[in-house]
Amino acid sequence: MQQVGWRLFVKRTFDRTAAVLGLVATAPVMAATALAIRSTMGAPVLFRQQRPGLHRRTFEVIKFRTMLDATGPDGRPLPDADRLTPLGKFLRSTSLDELPQLLNVLRGDLSLVGPRPLLMRYLDRYTPEQARRHDALPGITGWSQVNGRNAIAWDEKLALDTWYVDHWSLALDAKILARTFLHVLRRENISSEGHATMPEFQGPER
Repeated sequence: MQQVGWRLFVKRTFDRTAAVLGLVATAPVMAATALAIRSTMGAPVLFRQQRPGLHRRTFEVIKFRTMLDATGPDGRPLPDADRLTPLGKFLRSTSLDELPQLLNVLRGDLSLVGPRPLLMRYLDRYTPEQARRHDALPGITGWSQVNGRNAIAWDEKLALDTWYVDHWSLALDAKILARTFLHVLRRENISSEGHATMPEFQGPER
């Protein structure tokens, strides 16, 4: 279902209201997290990266930093497993690293619920069907996050994203938010098997 009309107005209004309340409620937690990152990893505290949003429009996503900026002899970043710190693992497992994205929600870049904004370099690797994930506002959480998150294969994850685009409703968003809270409490499916986070998307699986 297209995100237009009064339903989209309600979605955006709820997003921004929840973002303001969330930022106020979690301010002490965010301050403590920022202090912990600064004391263990140094500056910067925040991770910023360009991501594709609705209709592939680019925006800067904001998260708490969880990895060191370590590189190998060739100058390339070391694997995630070598850069992810103990504090970073904790922040990811509790989803505390996601809290600054409430600023993205407040700015209108993100919704609370929608397909997760992935890396810019993935854009040319999607099939036309997979690319339809950008026909909806990206979100902090989404249908694929509550149906496997990083424990499922890329093709399945992207298929769940396009299913969300086709079946979007305010009721579905409410269902996803409720299930997200349960998954966060249980710390489920944080990483893909054999990986610290998720392997890079190389294109459709054969």
